Amino acid sequence: MPTVGPMTAITSTAYSRDLGDELRRLREKFTTLTGFAFAERLGWDPSKVSNIENGKARASEIDLVQYLMTCGRDSAYFERFRDRYRYAFDPYVVLVPDNLRTLAMTEAKAKKITCYDVLTVPGLIQTREYAEALLSTGRKTPADVEKSLKWRMDRQAILQRVQNRPECRFYVHELALQLQVGDERIMEEQYLRMLFNTHILRIVPMSAGPGPIRMSPRMLFSFEKLIPVAYSETDLGNVFAHDGAAIADSREFFKWLDALALDEGQSRGLLANYVSGLRKDSHVPRAELA
Repeated sequence: MPTVGPMTAITSTAYSRDLGDELRRLREKFTTLTGFAFAERLGWDPSKVSNIENGKARASEIDLVQYLMTCGRDSAYFERFRDRYRYAFDPYVVLVPDNLRTLAMTEAKAKKITCYDVLTVPGLIQTREYAEALLSTGRKTPADVEKSLKWRMDRQAILQRVQNRPECRFYVHELALQLQVGDERIMEEQYLRMLFNTHILRIVPMSAGPGPIRMSPRMLFSFEKLIPVAYSETDLGNVFAHDGAAIADSREFFKWLDALALDEGQSRGLLANYVSGLRKDSHVPRAELA
């Protein structure tokens, strides 16, 4: 009779769901087994495979050895995966900026996304040209720029869903409108994207003072059945927080921003003024507002 073996049930995290999905993809790539057949091969209850692959339960070290060896992975692969997996269920997880899968998976599963950015337009609503110009200004190689650009554009697919599209609220500081990325045409197209192709857009004006400028970019994700995730990023690392205090702090932060930001109509009016300003200063033909 199949056995469950040692396994700790615990609240899942963004990183545990990402690594669990990585295990699922290994099973599908290197074996011909369904989850049920894989469980039979290991002598596990099928629910154990499902829980591990969905990041709902922490696999023991022995579980990981058995799972990965059944997928044909060697001991070196196991050690590398184990080193990452040991942090999968921590209330705070810091990942290198190049780890884009965890963020993309979190966005894809979210029912509601609330976002704030100070100096740039949020990635989910960037045009391709704006994103490419922005990514090219750093120290990335052309290959790295192309890889990051593809990930950024792929992430935006969630906004095009017909069903289960997340409710999104974007808070953008006026500094992001003033900081030119690329040429004027790129900026105008980005303004128009924000005017007509976002969910809820709120501009935090310069008149709000220095307080909002000092805050780092952050996001708050809410889900149907999972606990919320607070997220913040710098060029050194991306932080995923599942701790109750971090969630409460992020909720209070967005309440504070809500009181400082222009309403939706005022925000779009300000964006339209930026478009008009570009057209006034340039004789280059522009895209139409509608």
